[in-house]
Amino acid sequence: MFKIAKTAFVAPLVTGTIAFDSPDNELLTQYCAIERWTGDLSNGLFQLGERAARMHRLEQRSCGLLNLVRCYTLQDRNHVLELFEQAATVSSSFCFSTTIEIDGIRRQPVLCVGESTGLEQRYAGAIIGVFIFPRFHVENGHGISPAQ
Repeated sequence: MFKIAKTAFVAPLVTGTIAFDSPDNELLTQYCAIERWTGDLSNGLFQLGERAARMHRLEQRSCGLLNLVRCYTLQDRNHVLELFEQAATVSSSFCFSTTIEIDGIRRQPVLCVGESTGLEQRYAGAIIGVFIFPRFHVENGHGISPAQ
């Protein structure tokens, strides 16, 4: 799944403006881990949380786009790069899902939802979003097992 749409929001979502009840949070964390990330379009660097960096097999939490997507399945990499390229040219909301490969074997499904803002000035703007990691991984491209 790779989707992008021009943002219809007058202003980007501000943290804490949507209520999220504790029971909802507990239910959600039972099935997946969620972590925020940001991207600075003026320098091309992404800042990931600790878990997202580890899941993407990165040694540092700061990285470029190519380093971020290198662990995605080969057939999805170009789609994700195109999606980020589009999001970097016009304020957009987007989402994608793919699988992180470890040693060429599909392992961890990952979903990403985000938006780009502040693109009115050339070489400026930001991309923000969340990674969602279901609490299972794919074994040898076939079955599933609980995530560690």
